[in-house]
Amino acid sequence: MNKKPAVWFILATILIDAIGIGLIFPLMPDLMDRVGAGGAANGAVWGGVLMAAYAAMQFLFSPIMGALSDAFGRKPVLLFALFALALDYVLMALAGTLWLLVIGRVIAGIAGATHITATAYLADISAPEDRAANFGLIGATFGIGFVLGPALGGLLAGISVTAPFWVAAALAGLNVVFGLFVLPESLAPEKRRPFTPTDANPFATITKIGRLPGVARPLAVLFVFEFANMVYPTLWAFWGRAMFDWSATMIGASLAAYGVGVALTQTLVLPRLLRWLGDYRVLMVALVTGVLGAIGFGLAGAAWMVAPILVVACLSDMTPPVATGLMANLTTEDRQGALQGVIASLGSLAAVTAPIIMTPLFRAFAQPEAAVFLPGAPFLFAALLMAGTLPIAASLRPRHPAGPTASPQA
Repeated sequence: MNKKPAVWFILATILIDAIGIGLIFPLMPDLMDRVGAGGAANGAVWGGVLMAAYAAMQFLFSPIMGALSDAFGRKPVLLFALFALALDYVLMALAGTLWLLVIGRVIAGIAGATHITATAYLADISAPEDRAANFGLIGATFGIGFVLGPALGGLLAGISVTAPFWVAAALAGLNVVFGLFVLPESLAPEKRRPFTPTDANPFATITKIGRLPGVARPLAVLFVFEFANMVYPTLWAFWGRAMFDWSATMIGASLAAYGVGVALTQTLVLPRLLRWLGDYRVLMVALVTGVLGAIGFGLAGAAWMVAPILVVACLSDMTPPVATGLMANLTTEDRQGALQGVIASLGSLAAVTAPIIMTPLFRAFAQPEAAVFLPGAPFLFAALLMAGTLPIAASLRPRHPAGPTASPQA
């Protein structure tokens, strides 16, 4: 198989997916107003409910989707996820009540996010030493999508609050048609494994993957990081409005700036750091910058401070591709889908629980009558959680490093 066209298609899929997701973030406060849950504090809580509904289904069904791709191939599962995403955007565009929005998020969560199978696809076609960098390309592509998506979402919101959803649905639908004709299958039939009843139990699948030699610790680090990092998609728009009275356009611009930073980090910084420092040291750098960035946003008192803090925070996005690369190199080909499903499932568990904790924390400190007005309190909480992963990450240090790319021993 010619790998280069396949890589470009996967990246195009991720780009369109990211644009569709990024379209929505800037107008979440306006969307909450549309369905009767207005106000920054109350809107943030209901926005967290939507994210939690999606993430709960992701937690339950992501390992199943990953295992199905191990059994039946990556292409059919990937196209199904894209089709369900298109339907979800249509439903959100038509929804006039909170409960229809929740139903749409449940449908999308059951189908599974496209990045689960896309990452497994890249693992299939990548050499072990190239996986962390290639997984970084997924993060970079998401970053580019977040440059285009939020900026476009902010502009389309000036036309109608539903316009971004229709655009996202069209992009996802077109990508289904595109993939149907041009995407080759990456997992040969002889490398597949049967789908078993155990694969339908997310808890059993997570336990099974966690028992693979060397996987448990980077998996734990990644889970805590993802939990803490949920403060950004959950509260960024509401934090920006509460702290600086940002409009949807300004929120979109700030998210676009973040996307630029992530794209540059993943495409330019990450590959070089992996060559110079190795995966273990890069993971430590990423976690430390995550702590510093979250502290910065938690204490920021002026809008101009956002830009320099954002530069630091973007470096923390090296954590997922590096941790994922470490785990992928310890997993056999017929379990790459299951591994990515477990990673996505634990990320979804973080997405279920983090909004439940962080949005009430935000509301407690963002109310005008709060004893201490500190909308950045959830960011400080996130910094504390990331700091707690540093000792675990430090234990991943190779005992006998053979070079900058040496991986931790089991």
